[in-house]
Amino acid sequence: MKIPILDLKGQYLKIKSDIDSSIQNVLDNTNFINGPDVHSFEKNIGNYLQSEHVIGCANGTDALQIAMMALNLKPGDEVIVPAFTYAATAEVVGLLGLVPVFVDVDENNFNIKIEDIEPSISDKTKAIVPVHLFGQAAPMEQIMEIANRHNLYVIEDNAQALGAKYTYSNGTVKSLGTIGHIGCTSFFPTKNLGCYGDGGAIFTQNKELAQRIRMVTDHGQKVKYYHDIIGCNSRLDSIQAAILNVKLTQLDNYSKHRYDAAAIYKELLKDVNCITLPEEVSYSTHVYHQFTIRLDHKRDELKEFLASKSIASMTYYPLSLNNQKAFSSIAKIRVPLDNSERLASQVLSLPMHTELTKEVQIEVCNAIKEFCNEKN
Repeated sequence: MKIPILDLKGQYLKIKSDIDSSIQNVLDNTNFINGPDVHSFEKNIGNYLQSEHVIGCANGTDALQIAMMALNLKPGDEVIVPAFTYAATAEVVGLLGLVPVFVDVDENNFNIKIEDIEPSISDKTKAIVPVHLFGQAAPMEQIMEIANRHNLYVIEDNAQALGAKYTYSNGTVKSLGTIGHIGCTSFFPTKNLGCYGDGGAIFTQNKELAQRIRMVTDHGQKVKYYHDIIGCNSRLDSIQAAILNVKLTQLDNYSKHRYDAAAIYKELLKDVNCITLPEEVSYSTHVYHQFTIRLDHKRDELKEFLASKSIASMTYYPLSLNNQKAFSSIAKIRVPLDNSERLASQVLSLPMHTELTKEVQIEVCNAIKEFCNEKN
């Protein structure tokens, strides 16, 4: 595509010398696993987020699985998950023999619908997994209140909103991923803070829980060759940590560029009647992992029209989780999922990345206007 959905190469070229130097340093010291770069990155991102404990792992999906293992969830326990999100969030629930309980999302901000949580709780419910979708927060203050009332764990899936801030009703501000009992993130290359392979991290403020999480990531051992619990092998390697240490210093600039690009999209598209623009919630900053519009009709036609002009776009996600074959025999549903099912047929994400220019955005928006004018 002439206009890609993201530009990782352009981003790399701006920090090439620092990235190359960091990689070469790991090659020179040969501490490829659990080396000093991993420890420094865990410390640096912990300071950035104000998280007491950070444990690197192999990827964001592992982070979610490890979190549930560390909480000692048992087969048959129920975990509340939004129906409109990436499959990994519910996949790990099923993988561990747990039961995903799908709830709906808000149709305007795409995050978990707070009104659906309590009606979905049973005596088997043990955890809630809010997903901070597309770059801004789920309603965490209310979620934590519900969790406390029902003695439930909260695992934040923060793969798409790293760097976003949550403001409580009393004015307290916290980073997403540090509010629940455990926070999880992904450093997949396309994420707002992405490495050049796979990577993930887990956050908690609880020392004992952090120790258990670290054990789970390392075969259940605290002391080498002494395995106290069943764990797995999931590590953030030193090369990826070295890359992330460089990119972490740029994250605030990356977030600002994305937010500014979103503002340009909103201004250029504000009078286009055939689309609905994304909503920003009042309690969260937005780091715009995606800029996602909605079309009541003809979403796929617009996608094809943009492609005909060499403009990339993406559908996140074309099928809600309750309609995915993988979950048909294991999931439970106690509330209507109308918004999730409707959004799956409406959403379309436009090019959004740190190298996006206003000139490119004008071209994208002119194409959308042309399409809408032809269809009206």
